[in-house]
Amino acid sequence: MIFMPVGSSCKSGSYKIKEGISLKDIMTNNLGRGFQLYQEEYEEKVIEVMRSGWYILGQELKQFEDEWAQYVGSRYCVGLASGLDALILAFRALNIGEGDEVIVQGNTYIASVIGITSNRAKPIFVEPDESFGIDLNKIEKKITKKTKAILVVHLYGIPCEMQGIVDLCKKYNLRLIEDCAQSHGAEYHGKMTGTFGDIGCFSFYPSKNLGAFGDAGAVVTDHEELADKIRILRNYGSEKRYYNKVAGVNSRLDELQAGLLRVKLRHLEELTQEREAIAARYIEEINNELIQLPIPRKECRCVWHQFVLQTIFRDELINYLKERKIGTIIHYPVPPHLAEAYIGLGYQKGDFPITERLADTVLSIPVYNGMTEKEIDYVVDCINKFRGD
Repeated sequence: MIFMPVGSSCKSGSYKIKEGISLKDIMTNNLGRGFQLYQEEYEEKVIEVMRSGWYILGQELKQFEDEWAQYVGSRYCVGLASGLDALILAFRALNIGEGDEVIVQGNTYIASVIGITSNRAKPIFVEPDESFGIDLNKIEKKITKKTKAILVVHLYGIPCEMQGIVDLCKKYNLRLIEDCAQSHGAEYHGKMTGTFGDIGCFSFYPSKNLGAFGDAGAVVTDHEELADKIRILRNYGSEKRYYNKVAGVNSRLDELQAGLLRVKLRHLEELTQEREAIAARYIEEINNELIQLPIPRKECRCVWHQFVLQTIFRDELINYLKERKIGTIIHYPVPPHLAEAYIGLGYQKGDFPITERLADTVLSIPVYNGMTEKEIDYVVDCINKFRGD
């Protein structure tokens, strides 16, 4: 496990945290800590890229695409400007559009659904299981003649129940897309998320386990024709400069972000092990009858993008922890089917009670790289002393 050296400091809000000296304002995610772990390597890469004089579609991107594909275990990777673009272009490349239905879990971030509706397809929501993933046992009854794909979301870094979903896609000849925005390095029975279906979609937003220093994303696939199609789509629809096959978009992972991601990728395994160690301490040491802990799926590697509690006393817990300078965040307070953006879908409160209960009870507590033992002790101690008032 990696920790800040004793006596080192890191800005956190308007306070300073020093191991062994003081303890104030533990943020939900402290990106500055992650930067400081490999600061010299990041800064060297920035200078290298800036001095190269090549900033778009260059060697840093090509090397990152090769390295990420190899890490994940996929044949091809295409770097994009964001995780949302990865979802949108994935559905477009698979020719899923108007009149088509895509099955997706109800308790996801709205970006998953935007990827569907941006292509004029219709999201068909399914309730989640106890590990926050789509409930395998509730998918089949939602399949109709209009169903063209299933979108699984490995929420919080916990893999979905993939074997059964793969079997359903084969049975009904459906496309399978994986939203891996939160599951970098997560494994289901030894196989990495993103490699089970037609396309795996990744976000490298700064807070992700493999986070860039700005917006960034990618898709992975074993299908050469899909990779080629998305490469064309990401660059205005052109394969050769100024010769446009289709009306594409501008969604290119730039050289600077690609280079910085290459630096972080070299350390991703140790960073993941650190998150696993923090989560293991929480699971072992948090003991409060008012708090329900997350349930990791058996025979899977969870990478703990978020550590999500459940409690009916959520507002009280938020205020209690805030008073003790511990940050929290709700992932997510409004499920997509109740979002104002999707009022046209015609859903109302009560349509998906499990999804809605989670929206009312989930709470993410601090888990980030560079978190100190003293901070973990403090979070555990405070949560264990919470009494709901």
